Amino acid sequence: MRAARLIKMVLLLQSRPSMTAAELARELEVSERTVTRDAQALSEAGVPVYAERGRAGGYRLIGGYRTRLTGLARGEAEALFLSGVPGALREMGLEDAASAARLKVSAALLPSLRDASRTAAQRFHLDAPNWFREPRTPELLPAVADAVWDDRRIAARYRRAQDEVVRELEPYGLVLKAGVWYLCARVAREADGGPYRVYRIDRFTAVEPGEERFARDDGFDLPAFWAERAEQFARSLLRARVVVRLSERGVRGLAYAVDSLSAREALAAAEGPDADGWVTVTLPVESEEVAHTQLTGLGAEVEVLAPQGLRDRFARDARRLAGLYAGAGQAGGGAGQAGG
Repeated sequence: MRAARLIKMVLLLQSRPSMTAAELARELEVSERTVTRDAQALSEAGVPVYAERGRAGGYRLIGGYRTRLTGLARGEAEALFLSGVPGALREMGLEDAASAARLKVSAALLPSLRDASRTAAQRFHLDAPNWFREPRTPELLPAVADAVWDDRRIAARYRRAQDEVVRELEPYGLVLKAGVWYLCARVAREADGGPYRVYRIDRFTAVEPGEERFARDDGFDLPAFWAERAEQFARSLLRARVVVRLSERGVRGLAYAVDSLSAREALAAAEGPDADGWVTVTLPVESEEVAHTQLTGLGAEVEVLAPQGLRDRFARDARRLAGLYAGAGQAGGGAGQAGG
């Protein structure tokens, strides 16, 4: 375990000019005191790790040191071949480049590991689009992807509601979410760089790459930005509130019926259980209409308490169901019974 950590520390320092103890501790998932001990161990083993003190200090390798411990284990090689999404690479126009890279990696591997690409592909496959949706590649995606790779500004025409707007954008990153492509970008020449915004690629009607490149903000973290924006978007849809009682089975099924985040938060603040073992929760929902559709799936494991309009709707549903299934239990109300 420690040997693997020491190798990782050397590779981290080899890939960057300098790293602080805090940065190394975060990457290695250890304490700063452990980083200090590991650096001392590497130095004693002949690896030239140098520590600089002060505010701008940190650890670095001196003398242009390069480790030769770069061979891949089988698990590492197989994980490498899983790092790309074939469909996404194809849609961005990068399939040829990815194929060439895989060939080069395969050629560099030990003979015993050259089947890593095949063994990985036979065990894992990512199918990004949702069910019951015909995947469509936005026609302008390759042009946008080229601009993202090249840090090149684009002049884009974008469909917004019933209008089209023209923007000069600094394209920072692409995200594939449930089969839909999004661009994270800033509007060029806004004061202080302006906020990062999200655009659906299939709503671009024209994209013209410019000659000018933009200076990328090194502090921009695409995964963190997308996670925050996705949560904000999900919360922005939940404008209504309903109060419901849930049985034990209803509690277990709530996260599958409604937004999982809102379900977790609602259950964390729940009242009860009451004398019948049911809990009462206040649940954020998109609308009463949507809540009716979602909560219907929980059947008799949920009782709507408020708003009254939604409770009345479930009461009507219950009466209709009782009418459908009343009688002798024969399909069609017994109409198909044979005569005597």
